[in-house]
Amino acid sequence: MSRRVPTATSSDTPSSRTAARKNTTARRWPRRLIISALVVATIVMGVRWVLHRPYFSVEHVTISGLVHEPYGAVLARSGLAGHPAMIDVNPGVVTRHVETFTWIRSATVQRRWPNTVAIVVHERTPVAVAHEGARLYLTDQFGHQLAPIARSTTFPLLVATGAPVTTWPFDTWAQPAARVAGALPPAFASQVAVVHVDHTGNVSLTLTSPLTFQLGPATNLRAKFVSIAAVIAHGTLHAGDVVDVSVPGTLTVTGP
Repeated sequence: MSRRVPTATSSDTPSSRTAARKNTTARRWPRRLIISALVVATIVMGVRWVLHRPYFSVEHVTISGLVHEPYGAVLARSGLAGHPAMIDVNPGVVTRHVETFTWIRSATVQRRWPNTVAIVVHERTPVAVAHEGARLYLTDQFGHQLAPIARSTTFPLLVATGAPVTTWPFDTWAQPAARVAGALPPAFASQVAVVHVDHTGNVSLTLTSPLTFQLGPATNLRAKFVSIAAVIAHGTLHAGDVVDVSVPGTLTVTGP
């Protein structure tokens, strides 16, 4: 007796079964992605919820380096006085707020978990005084206007001439005067009464002697200062003499 061997239909071939498995897997992927996304979102929300609990709020703010600006004012402007959540503290934003104070040149902000923010400020250093109208102000080496003071004999006076002075000029075109004042060496800094700059940027020093030293542009200051120190220490100059040290290593002296 002959036996008929069953033949596979087109829907029951290996290739069709493989295709069916692929289709089933493909249908499962969107569901798996949705579930994974929900799990991740739940974890993130849970972490944020935990980090917004009072334990992770700003409880301590340390501010070091303050001399002229009051702690309370700096704290208030930093935005940390309201005890925000540590995770919401943006060090860059806090830095920008703190650096708006007149005396503060720069600041760094660090979060120290779980509840402390440390701020380190670097204040500006006065190197000279300058007039704005009838008032006298301290200024730093960048020409930044600081606090008003009474007449001072401690710092040299900055004077800018040759251009209209409608606003404070020492942080713009007259900045070379402030830069020179900030670089004066201890050897003769206390003897400098006036630092003068003209509209071209040429700088001169008037000493209490009185002698005048013409520096020219505010470049090669180290070499020019060496020449000035040598003249003061060994020269036989007279009051009113003008010494040109604009070319380092070369001196030109003219009388009053």
